[in-house]
Amino acid sequence: MVVRISEERFDDVPDFDYEPEYVDVGELRMAYVETGGSGDGGGDEETFLCLHGEPTWSFLYRKMMPILAERGRVVVPDLIGCGRSDRYEDRDAYSVEMHYDALETFVEELDLTNVTLVCQDWGGVLGLPLAVHRPERFARLVPMNTGVPDGTQEMSDRWHEFAEMVATADDLDIGRLVRNGCYRDLSEEVVDAYRAPFPDERYMAAARTFPALVPTSPDDPGAELMAETQERLGEWEKPAFVLFGREDPITSHDRDPLRHHIPTATEQPDVWIENAAHFLQEDAGEETAERIVEFVDRT
Repeated sequence: MVVRISEERFDDVPDFDYEPEYVDVGELRMAYVETGGSGDGGGDEETFLCLHGEPTWSFLYRKMMPILAERGRVVVPDLIGCGRSDRYEDRDAYSVEMHYDALETFVEELDLTNVTLVCQDWGGVLGLPLAVHRPERFARLVPMNTGVPDGTQEMSDRWHEFAEMVATADDLDIGRLVRNGCYRDLSEEVVDAYRAPFPDERYMAAARTFPALVPTSPDDPGAELMAETQERLGEWEKPAFVLFGREDPITSHDRDPLRHHIPTATEQPDVWIENAAHFLQEDAGEETAERIVEFVDRT
């Protein structure tokens, strides 16, 4: 069953006065917000595609959007099951393939080109495969606190504990998950904004299933796509800037291997975002956006 979130859930979200728009991706609607750019959708326009991960939504990029918008068009979708996007109530309806296909359809329907991909967490797990399989649409990569899990990687005990908790907790508090993934404290108003898309269990299937979709064996669904992505990333010739928050206990160890795997990444400054954890968009959104604009300007 497809569930659609009420717009009233977002009435009290602070500092995010963007009018949502929607793209049909099969039987579901994918929501997005947009700012900046010339408005004519020209193919040469600098475009930032900003992809969030588990368990957030486009609100995560609110500190970065105004800065990026000074340089080009900024498009920030909500992944299926998140934010204002439609969702399946049945957990079994979610897969890497479903999420990937929805994102690919979204990019095709908006005909996004000359894209700088800004991606974190599952935004990278889905966005990096799309970029290397559709390179004609992408100009640059900015992976942030993310990876390309092909099933051969080691997952920490802390990650397994997190995955088990998300899947089985009787009362999953999305706001608390985001707060725990930040270096800086969040106001209750902001924490509530992350809870807004998840009024009750019917709306939480995507948040519940994301960790379990990470391939932990080469035989898992999605592992082949990730292995192909690893191979193609190793041949990537366009600019790439790997930009991680230093205080992230979950993904910080992925930063150096990813930076050295993408051939062009070591051509860019060797930078960590200090005093920032997993959700570096929250902890240091303005600094992160400024570094991305500098990257675009020098490439």
